[in-house]
Amino acid sequence: MKSTQDRPLVTIILPAYNEAAVLEENVGVIEQYLRTLESRYRFEIVIVNDGSRDGTAEIAERLESSFSNLRVLHHPTNFGLGQAFKTGFGESRGDYVVTMDVDLSYAPDHIGLMLDKIVKTRAKLVLASPYMEGGQLTNVPAKRKFFSIWGNRFLRAFARGNASTITCMVRAYDGPFIRALSLRSLGMDVMPETVYKTMVLRGLILEVPAHLDWTRQIAAGPQRQSSMRILRHIFSTILSGFLFRPFMFLVVPGLVMLAFSMWVNIWMIVHFFEAYLSPDAAQAADRISAAVSMAYQRYPHTFLVGLLSLMVSIQLIGLGAIALQAKNYFEELFHQGSVLRRRVDQLERD
Repeated sequence: MKSTQDRPLVTIILPAYNEAAVLEENVGVIEQYLRTLESRYRFEIVIVNDGSRDGTAEIAERLESSFSNLRVLHHPTNFGLGQAFKTGFGESRGDYVVTMDVDLSYAPDHIGLMLDKIVKTRAKLVLASPYMEGGQLTNVPAKRKFFSIWGNRFLRAFARGNASTITCMVRAYDGPFIRALSLRSLGMDVMPETVYKTMVLRGLILEVPAHLDWTRQIAAGPQRQSSMRILRHIFSTILSGFLFRPFMFLVVPGLVMLAFSMWVNIWMIVHFFEAYLSPDAAQAADRISAAVSMAYQRYPHTFLVGLLSLMVSIQLIGLGAIALQAKNYFEELFHQGSVLRRRVDQLERD
């Protein structure tokens, strides 16, 4: 076994909201697994009680008195998953930080897989992905499975890189990196936010195959069903996609609208020439004006739809260009601010 000084410290963060039914048993399972890794790592467990209204706080306090490497942090009210993670990150002391779901839908052995990956590669973030080659899902409710799969496919289409999952909460982070990362999200959108900001800072992001297994939740009964709010989740996923590539939400619809506008406007020109070549227009003093007037009287919808769609397409494309410029400004400022913060922190430590 390595000496204490040679073994890196790993912080395990467990956010908990109304987890009284499973907290004590599952923390015991995690502790038991961590003992198998003691020859290589030291561990601390941080439970963040996010304003639970059942007996979670009391059980967590009892666990704190039973395990010397466990600490409990309490929120006075339910702030959301993002704030629970931010609290845990701020209080973590590990060289590496691992976030887990206390319901153990991902078994504890994912901790060892992610740590092996992050130590070997020096990555900033390692994701546990059930959607990559070698990953699998078991007994996941159809609704949750559908939104998880398609939500991650949607985000992958907008994000740089090849990550097959962006919303998973089972991850391993480089400790100093995640503590220095400025995060704003309070809810589940903290997951895509950490990925996006790691990309902005050019941090290496890798994945390990994972097994998402809902057998425990199903066995526990209705009280352990998914707490995911569908509409909130859909809105959060769309907003996260906009965060990755906002201009795509504007430029692509703008180009589609432009193509539609060009098709309509071609018919508008056709109608104009039909009127221009008519005998009535030929007798008019101003043949062009007469042809336009006649074409408009016969096909007003073509003129209105064509011109309005052209205006909308130009506006969308213009807004897309502005969004791209704003995103580039944000990423540059965020990068510079993060570098400055690390240097200040280093000077304070020195």
